[in-house]
Amino acid sequence: MKDINLMDDYVFETCHVINDFLQSNNEQSARNELIKLLDYHQVNTIQYTPVVNHLIRKTGLYPYMRNDTSSWHDRYVYEVFKVDTGEKEKLTLHREQSLLLKKLINGENIAVSAPTSFGKSFVIDSFISITKPNNVMIIVPTLALTDETRRRLYKKFANEYKIITTTDIQLAEKNIFIFPQERAINYVDKIENIDILIVDEFYKASTNFDKDRSPTLIKAILKLGKVAKQKYFLAPNISTLGENPFTEGMEFLPLEFNTVFLEQHKLYEEIKGDEQLKSNILLDILRKKKTKTLIYAGTYSNINSVSTLLLTNYPISNKPLLEEFSSWLSTNYGANWILTNLVRRGTGIHNGRLHRSLSQIQVKLFEEKEQGLENIISTSSIIEGVNTSAENVILWMNKNGTSRLNDFTYRNIMGRSGRMFKHFIGKIYILDSPPKEEKTQLDLPFPEEILGDLDKDNFKQELTKEQVAKIILYEEEMSGIVGAEVYEKLKSENVFQSSNSDLIKSIAIDLSANPHEWNGLGYLNSPNVNNWDRLLYKIINFERSGWDDRYTNIVEFTKILRMNWFRSIPHMLRKLEKYDIGIDEFFKLERKVCFKLGSLLMDVNNLQKEILKNRNYDISRFVNHVSHAFLPTVVFQLEEFGLPRMISKKIHFNGVLEFYNLEANTTLPLHDALDDLKLIGAEAIKKKCKLVGFENYIVDYFFDGIDIES
Repeated sequence: MKDINLMDDYVFETCHVINDFLQSNNEQSARNELIKLLDYHQVNTIQYTPVVNHLIRKTGLYPYMRNDTSSWHDRYVYEVFKVDTGEKEKLTLHREQSLLLKKLINGENIAVSAPTSFGKSFVIDSFISITKPNNVMIIVPTLALTDETRRRLYKKFANEYKIITTTDIQLAEKNIFIFPQERAINYVDKIENIDILIVDEFYKASTNFDKDRSPTLIKAILKLGKVAKQKYFLAPNISTLGENPFTEGMEFLPLEFNTVFLEQHKLYEEIKGDEQLKSNILLDILRKKKTKTLIYAGTYSNINSVSTLLLTNYPISNKPLLEEFSSWLSTNYGANWILTNLVRRGTGIHNGRLHRSLSQIQVKLFEEKEQGLENIISTSSIIEGVNTSAENVILWMNKNGTSRLNDFTYRNIMGRSGRMFKHFIGKIYILDSPPKEEKTQLDLPFPEEILGDLDKDNFKQELTKEQVAKIILYEEEMSGIVGAEVYEKLKSENVFQSSNSDLIKSIAIDLSANPHEWNGLGYLNSPNVNNWDRLLYKIINFERSGWDDRYTNIVEFTKILRMNWFRSIPHMLRKLEKYDIGIDEFFKLERKVCFKLGSLLMDVNNLQKEILKNRNYDISRFVNHVSHAFLPTVVFQLEEFGLPRMISKKIHFNGVLEFYNLEANTTLPLHDALDDLKLIGAEAIKKKCKLVGFENYIVDYFFDGIDIES
């Protein structure tokens, strides 16, 4: 570290510029210039002077201060803003984090828009550590963020709280729930009160940003909000919040407080649509840069295009850890899979279809400094809350699926670049023309499809007269089909998985009007998969949109997935060849079967048990199998914790821990399994299961996620 008493010319002049911005009340420009100045200090290994520390204090970036070179009054501020975040030592918050924490401690309800680099997790952790609430509900948009949040909070609070991320878990005296909205709904009738309801990325409650899942999130906000003492909603890049019943009484805080500077390189101006030049520029960036890079491809086909480009033009990294990872992928997924060969070139793939453990392992490898992945090619899955420390973001295509990016999503992707204490400057390389810059007003219209699942008396303050009238009409229709008492029971127990009330009604009508067409429903419990066809086709046909594949493929895939616990993925892929289903299609279909088909089957089962009760059908066992990809429930759940099914199989079939008892048809409860695994220990599992190569790395990663900080 250069210990200098005199500033060099650049530092001196920049300090003047920063001070001038502060004097003219242009704090954001002052903060941007300061962050660039701190990067200059880091690159040139220059010690902060008292003047630089003072400017850090004036811009509110207190965590960046260096106490050893600060004046005493600046050191005092640094100490004053220290709080307990559950870490071993107290951490200093920046000014706006401290503002939010103060408001939360005072019991206020807040909806906040803040940049990705804001450091929102510190505020949540501090609130829990300081106020010691009994029940905390955190709703997150993806399962990837569920695990990331769980890992962070487990290390800090597992001694005091039960951390719950899956359904059907017995509650403790003090609980932290971390769920996507679909799972949160399952706990509506199980939790009497919530001390604070936290909704991360709450913009997804708008149909403009998530048409398919926003009704479920709105329903979760409404129902859980009724038992929540306090609400805290978070999102990036929102300018204004439209009037709506879901955030009524909440203070909206649009905070433009950045902790990193985003440096944009508008290379699309040079490319001008030349695809070959675009490819060459991408390769040139990757060859020259020395730090981690996220490549936003935008679509699955673009992921394949960029992957192929790197496979043919990018050198093999020869990193032993990545060679082991590639070998493991080859054995467990397939030698010809594009990812198997891509990781040897230091590049991974992140999308919403991959097995959860596989996505998590790649993010972990991306965080490795020396031996890990250098690049990750992604769809929008990487921007939905997965925190990485990438210095560089490359925007390959201005697309999000089939649509062009809007300015909101575009800025959200750019926000993945840079990270507090790691990269002061995030570098954005824009290879495709960006969307038109615009302010984003978040509007949260009431989704009409959830009205049939709401109690008109409980939610009368949130509903219009027209909506109440629709609820009354729906109640009359459903009561006429299943009986008023039965309908009230089903609604009060929150048994329906679908947020589409019309879908529920159409299933009920068919069960009532055509009972003979449901003959043999119990055959779905049969181990003979050939007995499944007729009923599966019938049930799938109730919800015709969103399958993204032929019905034949869905049914045949479901039947072959029945082998999942007893056969390898390469074995099942060989069986699927006749249907032209490869590994990428396997991931897509498994996700559809587990979540979409599983939810649909559960709704059918709950309705038929009331409408066809004299037939004594119950396909709960089949529903459970489908919802967990025909794996033991705990094995499927452990995959979300970072333990792939392949290693769980080795643990089970080597007699180390019995996850599933075939004769009794019982599965080990998740938290019992976690306790047992911790008792056995990582080293014993490696030895008894004779794990080799990358399997040992995976087990260490898994155990790191269930260890508690001392």
